[in-house]
Amino acid sequence: MSTDSLPPALSRSVLKYRDYRLFLLARLLVTAAIQIQSVAVGYQVYEITSDPLQLGFVGLAQFLPMLALILPAGDLADRFNRRTILLLSCLLEAVVAAAFFALTVFKVEALWAFYLVLALFGVVRTLSAPAGQSLVPLLVPPEHLSKAIAWSSSAFQTATIVGPALGGGLYAVLGPEAAYSICFVLALLVAVLFGMMRVSMAPRDIKNSTAFQRAVAGIDYVKAHPIILGAISLDLFAVLLGGATALLPVYAKDILQVGAFGNGLLRTAPAIGAAVTGLWLGYRPLNQKTGAWMFGCVALFGVATVVFGLSENFVVSFVALIVLGASDMVSVFVRSTLIQAATPDAMRGRVSAVSMLFVGASNELGEFESGGAAHLVGTVPAVVIGGLGTLGVVGLWMWLFPALRKVDRLSDVKAGEEYRSA
Repeated sequence: MSTDSLPPALSRSVLKYRDYRLFLLARLLVTAAIQIQSVAVGYQVYEITSDPLQLGFVGLAQFLPMLALILPAGDLADRFNRRTILLLSCLLEAVVAAAFFALTVFKVEALWAFYLVLALFGVVRTLSAPAGQSLVPLLVPPEHLSKAIAWSSSAFQTATIVGPALGGGLYAVLGPEAAYSICFVLALLVAVLFGMMRVSMAPRDIKNSTAFQRAVAGIDYVKAHPIILGAISLDLFAVLLGGATALLPVYAKDILQVGAFGNGLLRTAPAIGAAVTGLWLGYRPLNQKTGAWMFGCVALFGVATVVFGLSENFVVSFVALIVLGASDMVSVFVRSTLIQAATPDAMRGRVSAVSMLFVGASNELGEFESGGAAHLVGTVPAVVIGGLGTLGVVGLWMWLFPALRKVDRLSDVKAGEEYRSA
């Protein structure tokens, strides 16, 4: 049954499921911790070096472990209890926060030490990402999946509103030690929440296949379904080119001159737009011309990136980042729903791993690309060129993936089937 045919009261009842409520709270808190930590690390590294290229290496240090481990992590999510994987990942995140706290307290300024801890953080995120994405369909009935994903995305974006502002404020008033302490406590609390969940999944022993065959099965599945491939690759190249957020410390300190607290506010702005859009989608999911909406919003993402890149006014920059986040949220919603709806549960971990590889490349590798481009041609030209590149990608992908552009209702996409536009 489609959620669109359900009565309004029933369509909003996704929050009545206990494990899903625990998952939402856990996602909210762990994302806030990650955002607080990211703001603190980025600004701390830039204060030590005053070199935007080093911000690029912050992203690269997190991406390389993902590149190496994400496919095996997807295999783990399909074979073992996803809740347990997430619980262990939170305990490792507490170790990461404690390590950053130690580096700060002992006044370590050797960048290799920061990059080493960031690499460990990349390992933690890699282990947790496929399990987290593929856990949601186990928490709610299929008819509630699109709304569950929308609420989950909204919780994520709400945390990215609170997290950066809190991280910037803590850094400015109490120093990075306070930010890392909060991250440590939140990670332990989230581990407790996952421990309270009752959902379980029997371990799957996939016979007659090697670990390598199981790991690459997700790639084969994505290749066989061009709609999924088009959605995640569009996000990859659009955000890879339009990764303005990686350079926010440069804008906050040198261009807009608003300091550490202003840096936190700028990091919050995209999340404001995304959270509001996510809440709206939670109540009113896209019911028609979904593919066209996705492409239009990615184009708007590129325009907002150009405006931000050229702005020297804090208010204009803040509003541009809000629009950027709102438009990106539509792409996230469509991509996430497509992946879960078009993939059988036995494959969800591995397909989610492929998606996270693309997302990680667009975010962490995008940070490296933005930092390197800013080092070579300057910060403002790098951001503007990236935004224009995003617009070019939209046009090219509309031509390469016409079936994605013609997707009407997300409920028409079924697991294991290739969608054919009318």
